[in-house]
Amino acid sequence: MAKKTDTRIVINMACTDCGERNYTTEKNKRNDPRRIELNKYCPRCREAKMHRETK
Repeated sequence: MAKKTDTRIVINMACTDCGERNYTTEKNKRNDPRRIELNKYCPRCREAKMHRETK
């Protein structure tokens, strides 16, 4: 069996314009040590906006 390590963590994604935390996703800490940014749909702004990883 494969050994489970803590390289994948659950993160929250927040809209850069309104600040609402809309999405949760996983990322690998080793491959992506910096905060990630993705273009996602924001229901409050009603359009696709940049979402950034929050603490």
